Amino acid sequence: MRSRRDFLKFSALTSAALLTPQLSTISFAGKRKGNKPVMISTWNHGFGANEAGWKILGEGGAALDAVEAGVRVPEGDPNERSVGYGGLPDREGKVTLDACIMNHAYECGAVAFLQDIKHPISVARLVMEKTPHAMIVGKGAKQFALENGFKEENLLTEKSEADWKEWLKKSEYKPVINIENHDTIGALALDAKGNLAGACTTSGAAYKMHGRVGDSPLIGAGLFVDGEIGAACATGLGEAVIRTAGSAMVVEQMRNGKSPAEACEIVVKRIIKTHQNKLEDLQVGFLALNKDGEYGGYSIRNGFNFAVVDSKDGNRMEDSPFKMEW
Repeated sequence: MRSRRDFLKFSALTSAALLTPQLSTISFAGKRKGNKPVMISTWNHGFGANEAGWKILGEGGAALDAVEAGVRVPEGDPNERSVGYGGLPDREGKVTLDACIMNHAYECGAVAFLQDIKHPISVARLVMEKTPHAMIVGKGAKQFALENGFKEENLLTEKSEADWKEWLKKSEYKPVINIENHDTIGALALDAKGNLAGACTTSGAAYKMHGRVGDSPLIGAGLFVDGEIGAACATGLGEAVIRTAGSAMVVEQMRNGKSPAEACEIVVKRIIKTHQNKLEDLQVGFLALNKDGEYGGYSIRNGFNFAVVDSKDGNRMEDSPFKMEW
C-alpha cells in the first residue's frame, strides 16, 4: 500500500487550512481547475481508484466505466476496512454493503444491505442497466447478483472478525469517522466527451445495527450527478448527509452559480447549523466536480483528503478545506 507521505501533495490553500486556528473563518472558494478528462475520489484509497479510472479516461473512455473500475479497487482490497471485502462488520458480525452509480443522463442504480457479494458497485450498475428500478436491497439484491453471474463469497476477513470480537467485549457504538483515514469511497469523473458520472460504495459504519443503511447508496444523499451542471459525492456520517439531501444540494448550489468548492462549503455549513447540539465527533465532507472540470471539496473537520487525476498534473492527493479542527 502506498504511504500517504509518498504521494501527498498540498496546495497553497491546503497549507493555509492546516495552519488555521481551531475555528477557521477563512473562505475556501478559490477555483481548482482540472483538465478534461479529470477524476476525483475520496480519501487515500482514492489514489488507487484514480489509477484504475485513469486507464480508461486517459484512453478516451467513458466516465461511467472509469468510476466503476476505480471504486472496485478498494472494494476488492481486504486492507480497506470500510469498503467491500474486509470491511468491518455490523454488530452481528455481518459485512453488509451499499453502493450506487449514476451517469450524466440521470440514469442510476443502487444496492443496499447486500451480503456476500464482493463488488456491489457492479451490481448497482446492472440494476441501472437491466432493471426498471433504481434500487434493490437485501436478499433481493443478492439474488439479483447471483442470477447475473456474481459469486457468493465470505467477505469477513480474519482481521475484521478479530476486531469485531474485541468490540463485543464492551459493545460500545461510537463510529470514528476519518481519524484513521477511512470511510466511503466516492468517485466523480468528467470524460473527454464532456460526460459526467459518479460512484459511491461502502461497508458502512462499523458495528452498526443489523440492517442499517447510510447515505452511500442513496441517490441525492451520498451521490448525485446532473449532466448539465456537475456531480457531487459525500463521505462521513451518513445520517447527517441524509437529513440534508447533501449531494443533491451541492449540485443545486452549482446550478445557482457557485463553484464546486463554494457549493461544498455552503452545504457543510448547513449541516453544522442543523446539528449544533450534536457536533461532537461529527464529520461530513463533500467533493464536487462541474462540467468545466473545476473541482473542490469541503468538510466539517480537518482530516478529509481526496485524490485528483488529470493529464496536466497526474495523480495526486489534496487535503480538503475545513471549518474546524478535531
